[in-house]
Amino acid sequence: MTHYAFYFDSSSCSGCKACQAACKDKHGLEVGRLWRRVYEVSGGGWQAVGLAWQHSVYAYNLSISCNHCEKPICMEACPAKAISQRPDGIVLIDPQRCLGCRYCAWACPYGAPQYDAQAGVMTKCTFCYDEIDQGRPPACVAACPLRALDYGDRAELEQRHGPLSQASVFPLPAAAVTAPALLLIPHAAAPQAEREAPCIGNQEEVR
Repeated sequence: MTHYAFYFDSSSCSGCKACQAACKDKHGLEVGRLWRRVYEVSGGGWQAVGLAWQHSVYAYNLSISCNHCEKPICMEACPAKAISQRPDGIVLIDPQRCLGCRYCAWACPYGAPQYDAQAGVMTKCTFCYDEIDQGRPPACVAACPLRALDYGDRAELEQRHGPLSQASVFPLPAAAVTAPALLLIPHAAAPQAEREAPCIGNQEEVR
């Protein structure tokens, strides 16, 4: 049985946000509603070493959408049973049943569900299931110029890209919470970010 997952190579991402723009374009999302967000993480500083200065400055990007978790907390929190999970792992919101109560948004540790004020319902990344069902990639994956973003069957992705991680790369929560369908190659600076208090440079954009 196919179980879809996203793959992201943080070490290759340039932060161009083509994935974010492609998602907004395909789904007609108004300003402020983002189904995919690119976090700009930076940190480090300078230290005096004898008569010289050495730096530990770093920066990396993290492209995140709904992770179509194996244990979707949003689905558990929905009082209207408007959220369901397909056999292939894709998690969807039924707008006909959604009450717009935002319980799913409060429960999701990734901030994936987004409120559509005009329709009065919750929305989120659909994994572009309409494209996948036709044998095409999601819009975000197709738009990535550096191929830092990919998708596919989880087992297939691991074979194609080698050992992958579900590590709690900043600013993501612990993977054990929801078992996200997100496999990634962390940036080399990710361990340093975990030890420090890094900055999200575009906080107003992604919050």
